[in-house]
Amino acid sequence: MQPIRRLTAALFAHPRWFAPALGALAACGFQPLALWPLTLLAIAGLIELTARTRRWQDAALIGWLFGLGHFTLGNNWIATAFTYQANMPAWLGWIAVVLLSLYLAVYPMLGVLGAWAIGRRGGDNRLATVLAFAGCWIVSEWLRAWVFTGFAWNPLGMAALGGFERPGLAALVPWLGTYALSGLVALLAGCWLLAMHIRLGWQTAVLALAPIALFLLPGLGDDARQGTLPFTLVQPDIRQDDLNDPRQWENQFATLAGLTLPRQPGTTRLVLWPESGLPDYLRDGYPQYLYRQNTFAADPLVARRRIGRVIGPGSLLLTGAIDLEFKKLDAIAARNVISPIAADGAILPGYAKAHLVPYGEYLPMRWLLEPLGASRLVAGTLDFWPGPGPRTIDLGPWGKAGMQICYEIVFSGEVVDRAHRPDYLFNPSNDGWFGAWGPPQHLAQARMRAIEEGLPVLRSTTTGISAVVDADGVVRQYVARHVAGRLDGTVPPAHAPTPFARLGNMLPLGWAVFLLVLSVIALRRIKR
Repeated sequence: MQPIRRLTAALFAHPRWFAPALGALAACGFQPLALWPLTLLAIAGLIELTARTRRWQDAALIGWLFGLGHFTLGNNWIATAFTYQANMPAWLGWIAVVLLSLYLAVYPMLGVLGAWAIGRRGGDNRLATVLAFAGCWIVSEWLRAWVFTGFAWNPLGMAALGGFERPGLAALVPWLGTYALSGLVALLAGCWLLAMHIRLGWQTAVLALAPIALFLLPGLGDDARQGTLPFTLVQPDIRQDDLNDPRQWENQFATLAGLTLPRQPGTTRLVLWPESGLPDYLRDGYPQYLYRQNTFAADPLVARRRIGRVIGPGSLLLTGAIDLEFKKLDAIAARNVISPIAADGAILPGYAKAHLVPYGEYLPMRWLLEPLGASRLVAGTLDFWPGPGPRTIDLGPWGKAGMQICYEIVFSGEVVDRAHRPDYLFNPSNDGWFGAWGPPQHLAQARMRAIEEGLPVLRSTTTGISAVVDADGVVRQYVARHVAGRLDGTVPPAHAPTPFARLGNMLPLGWAVFLLVLSVIALRRIKR
């Protein structure tokens, strides 16, 4: 024990070096590593650093340095995106990761500052600091999800999500919300910290073992019900290097078609294709030169009827596509959309992506950054325009579909039209940009939305991981990365609206207030 205590003392004596290491350690709890004990240890260390700090400036620096290490490692997949475009050097990707982390680290800094401001009144007692930290962390993650359009990727609660077969501690999300689950993770880390500050006894054993027991929780319930809506979900494994090469487009369509064709004559089903898998302009009314340069056919109806023959009579396709906005004959913007295509080639009302990716789908402050050599990562010069937000599309016999394109699915509380609850969520995506870490993290966050909302989620991606997730967050079927394949089955049934589905992020914010009130009560008991 003595060497461990000396090492611990040495680490805490140098918080400016220790804090970023703790941040990186905490990110190891996310996919694909899923080393959640490291996350608990790191958060316990951060709370201890917060409690030992005497000045607010030092508390702010510790929180910021923690965030810098945390987001640099956790978001390393962003650097991979820079290897798939020619306008900027690939090495700029790691600079972009660090620059983004410099900003994102502000939010852990705010959480630490809030916990410090409350907990410092309690002297060396850690209970009030732990409670305040958990409450402030919930608020900081909620802020991170919407300030400056938000970047909600990897809230701390993602470390609590179990394997494909069981949601683990994330089974509590319907009653907490994702951000409050992050607060619970902080509380459990605080249990380990409190165990270090009390005399050995049964209380120490409970504080040490309770987090382990809860993280190994198999999950609440095992809904094996089957749905009635048949589907075919396709993953064509179109690599990012080939995606925008016109010479490959016909081969890509042939791959999609081969994976989609009915296996039995007369089969009718809902067919799901990914984002970015189809280069054709499917809408009518564009100038003819656009159709000629983007598809084998100069007529969008011909392109849609070709698709109709692939899916078969009576079936319906939901596919990612690009629509254009015009001013006279000039294209002035694009929209990232999901287009429903019927077997006769008719195109039905669809969905336009609302939560766009800065620098991916549009260039912020283009007037300033473009002359400096900055450009979008996505090919093309047109900025994308946002759609109106979550919508439920009534597809008649194919159910009521909620739609979220790509990373829109990571925004807790922003994926469902609450006035018109869907039967399922469709999440087409192109994860080919994001290396080895991005796709499993993306799927994990889609699973969390399924649990929160009590709705199944169907993900079709270009390169993986495509999956069918039931309303408990269980992955019932999937296609691994870099495998061309299809999934057939019936859409899992939805649950009744969860508390989170009814209250949205008012629920986790309510838990944050509750924890902060408890921290104040703990302070008063200490003073007595």
